[in-house]
Amino acid sequence: MVVLKIQYIFVKLKFKIVIIKESIMNSLKINKKIVLLGFLISTLTTVTCQVVTPWLTTDDKSKLLLQQSTLSFGPNISPASAIIAIDSNISYQTMDGFGFCMTEGSAEVISTLSTAQQTLLLNELFDKSTGLGISVLRISIGASDLSSSDYSYNETSGDVNMTNFNLAGPDLTYLIPILKKALLINPDIKILATPWSAPRWMKSNSAWIGGSLLPNYYAAYANYFVKYIDTMKSQGINIWAITPQNEPENPNNEPSMTMTSTEQKNFINNNLGGAMANAGYSSVKIIAFDHNCDNTAYPIDVCNNSSYVDGAAFHLYAGNISVMTTVRNATNKNVYFTEQYTASNGSFSGDLGWHLQNVVIGSANNWAKTVIEWNLANNASIGPHTSGGCTTCLGAITINNSSSYTRNVSYYIIGQISKFVKSGAVRIGSTSSSSNLVATAFKNPDGTIAVLAYNSSSTSQTIKIIWNAQTFVYALAGSSAVTFVWNSLPNAISEIQSNRINISPNPGHTFVTLKHQQLEGKCKSISFITLDGKTALNKAISPDIETNLDISGLAKGVYLTKLEGGNGLLYGKFIKQ
Repeated sequence: MVVLKIQYIFVKLKFKIVIIKESIMNSLKINKKIVLLGFLISTLTTVTCQVVTPWLTTDDKSKLLLQQSTLSFGPNISPASAIIAIDSNISYQTMDGFGFCMTEGSAEVISTLSTAQQTLLLNELFDKSTGLGISVLRISIGASDLSSSDYSYNETSGDVNMTNFNLAGPDLTYLIPILKKALLINPDIKILATPWSAPRWMKSNSAWIGGSLLPNYYAAYANYFVKYIDTMKSQGINIWAITPQNEPENPNNEPSMTMTSTEQKNFINNNLGGAMANAGYSSVKIIAFDHNCDNTAYPIDVCNNSSYVDGAAFHLYAGNISVMTTVRNATNKNVYFTEQYTASNGSFSGDLGWHLQNVVIGSANNWAKTVIEWNLANNASIGPHTSGGCTTCLGAITINNSSSYTRNVSYYIIGQISKFVKSGAVRIGSTSSSSNLVATAFKNPDGTIAVLAYNSSSTSQTIKIIWNAQTFVYALAGSSAVTFVWNSLPNAISEIQSNRINISPNPGHTFVTLKHQQLEGKCKSISFITLDGKTALNKAISPDIETNLDISGLAKGVYLTKLEGGNGLLYGKFIKQ
């Protein structure tokens, strides 16, 4: 009879790995519960760590949303030129999402890609595991200035009952099919819909540009909104929120329409809010304003004088991003950032820095529940657009031809956060010791923490991240951005490793990456065995030294892992929580 000596070690660890020699395992009638609770001192290699994965974008484009070597938290002893302190016990707003405006023009140019390239691009943009994970899209109700023409869904003058309402035209041809494909990849995308103009026959000047909504057509325009939500729903596209008017103080765009705060609150209170509620759409958010950060009076007026309004939306072509906090505090309602463009004649470095500091980090730190950049895609001629529309609005993607596309700066501006911060994430406490280092932090529903930092100085900074009395340091190049991701849950999948086996997660924790050395080239399978000796999961694995392993079907708990190969067996302890 062989006696197995167990020493119990009670310490706070994120992960432990136990390696047990095959000869001992084969010689014992072992109780797996004991093995999983103890450590074999003579053959034990134990490594404990909280693994951090950095993703870097540099101003010289040498690294573009590129994963870097992992780091580990340790004692707070390393020197640094700047400190970011993270406090996950402090919480702010819950995020609805990050994304772009999918204009009709965007959908039109994406439609010119070959089937294979289109599929590749859409997965790259919308897949939550392998892509940017775009979680919110803003679309126009009727034409925007980045549509190929001016149009509405009802050009029949006097048709107040919307008998002739119809999506047929550019939206049904281009926008809706691309939206459907995006929703197949990520069914949870939130759709925000906004009109640039009412139909011309409802307006004071009967024109696409400028003019205001005639009061005698308020009810008809409310019916127009309801009919739109109805018809989109019939296409399988649920509208999450609407704003009554894009840039209501801008009479110069094509198309455009002005709407004062008094007009907006009267339209919402007397027509739109009730019409949507009566049609069963009270859950569709009505978000006010949708214009620049240089006006607090307008959004405060509408938000404080309409029970139908969820909050206010902002752009930053004028004003200061801190206005979003001002409006939130004055109204106790939500705030959203919904548009900012990058220019075709701008610089990558300049736009990356300004947008990350002001639009992404700035709006998030000022309570924004969405962060949305402007155009998703354009063609090689920076189009399409209406005759009076924007001629320099650069999309996140340029479609060069049917077989190629180029990623532009706003792709990385949004991707630096959308890939790691999911819908439902909560912004948590973050403070920076340096004015040249701006940061924001979030805790995802799965427990992962994501910290986005931007170094606005021209030189590298050694930054220290402090969280739960642990730290790590990282040298961040000047004018560059990094997103750090790690798991915050106690005993959650973080990393287990030894000189023989290494198992580490992807940010979403739906699969782990298995690395092994001793059995390289001869591995056959890995098993996860429960405390009562049952095999919960058995996976055939490739002989490669690194294998992605799907553990989404594995229940939370403690397991003995058994790795089988030509050279024998390796065992370890694995915790999923």
